[in-house]
Amino acid sequence: MGLSETSLLLPADGAGIVLRLSLAIFAGALIGWEREAAEKPAGLRTHMLVSFGSAMFVLTSIQTGAVEQSADVLSRVMQGVIAGIGFLGAGEIFSTTRSDSDQIRVKGLTSAAAIWVSASLGVVMGCGLWQLGLLGAGMTFLILWGVKKFER
Repeated sequence: MGLSETSLLLPADGAGIVLRLSLAIFAGALIGWEREAAEKPAGLRTHMLVSFGSAMFVLTSIQTGAVEQSADVLSRVMQGVIAGIGFLGAGEIFSTTRSDSDQIRVKGLTSAAAIWVSASLGVVMGCGLWQLGLLGAGMTFLILWGVKKFER
């Protein structure tokens, strides 16, 4: 079995595209739901849109045939998604200074990381790697929800 047979890199029909986009939205929703439950600013809709948008960028490069012409195209799309999401994540991170001390407290790092992971899941789903995407979404949810219980 070659890469294209196992990864479903080249969607053959509209149903494949709908499935990939739906899975990207689902993965973003799973992460966003946890963030929403934790009352974080970037919640359900934000993560769904990040994952969906990432999948759209990947599918655009696949559907236009650009990937078939040059293997570097998909890599460049992924690099662009990663760089763009960095700006969104940076907007989620902020620092505060307590008035009674000079300590600086940084907030939003986990939320920024969750946005980054949502983007990666959108890329994965857009490529048709649904097993990896679902596993990654589940593991991310467990990290955000389960590991939190061990933090102080």
